[in-house]
Amino acid sequence: MTDLELERYLTPYKPGRPVLTGSGIEGDFDALAVDCPFVFEHAGAFHMMFIGFDGQGYQTGLARSTDLVHWQKLGVILARGEGNNWDRLNAAGTWLLCENDLDKPRTLRKWQGKYWMAYHAYPSEGYEAGPGRVGLAWTEDEELMMWHRLAEPILVPEDGASWEQGGLYKECLILHDDTFHLFYNAKNRADRWIEQTGLATSRDLATWTRYPGNPVLPVPPPTQSGTGAWDAAFCSDPCVVAYGGRWAMYYFGYDTQHAQEGIAFSEDLVTWEKCPVPIITVGADGELDSKHAHKPSVIRHEGVLYHFYCACRPAVPGDPAVNLGDEFRCITVATSEPL
Repeated sequence: MTDLELERYLTPYKPGRPVLTGSGIEGDFDALAVDCPFVFEHAGAFHMMFIGFDGQGYQTGLARSTDLVHWQKLGVILARGEGNNWDRLNAAGTWLLCENDLDKPRTLRKWQGKYWMAYHAYPSEGYEAGPGRVGLAWTEDEELMMWHRLAEPILVPEDGASWEQGGLYKECLILHDDTFHLFYNAKNRADRWIEQTGLATSRDLATWTRYPGNPVLPVPPPTQSGTGAWDAAFCSDPCVVAYGGRWAMYYFGYDTQHAQEGIAFSEDLVTWEKCPVPIITVGADGELDSKHAHKPSVIRHEGVLYHFYCACRPAVPGDPAVNLGDEFRCITVATSEPL
């Protein structure tokens, strides 16, 4: 791919301010932080599904916007204490079935008359505590506030290969040629792990088959060329879209110090070629994303590409919320043109 072809996928302009933050209010589901944006169009407005963290675990919220910059929180859509034994303590919604093509409005798609959400949950209280499992939820509520979770997870680490037996993370669910493709990242063990991205497919959302060549987006091999690579430890949080006549996977790489956004391309949703360098890098000391710039969600509107991501830096006095004692974790956006 030439630099000119790559340019249409890039968002070099950073306003340097949050579009969504944790509330900082004890008892709120997002008291400490917000994370993992998923932005789409619905009912004549833009919406963002996001994760809130309160120190005990993850819950899922929804926000609304008319301009993709100013957002109003609407409330919790996956709450603690609901669901089933496996997802009672945590429920992190990360993807809604929607239009694949960024050249079209990113509206939700129905299957069998319902909207569908992919989410994951951890078995214990805390920050990503224990091996995550993947589930599905559905709704017929046009307000998108009332969701029904399937009783059992659709993917569990115990059934996977060694690269994913430490737990499963963020999901990306797309429907293409009557087949559901579920991309997800996973870790190989509980500590000092690596994360890579795999694929499972289904025709009915009930029976899932893992791709035998997983992971489809691996970390670099442990050779001299891979040592110190910007994605040496993680290739995570897939965001797969059709754009520019090909499939693009926005994702983040992690080198054990900083997380940064990258992109890979595919013609068949199975074989992926990475761009060798990150497309959104961490900022300078003191900037909003000086620690991490990661967890992508992209949408195109009126010719402008918006790339939402989670930004992290050390906390400073005046931050609305502080995560894990010393981190400011928020959601921001980068764009292809200045706002």
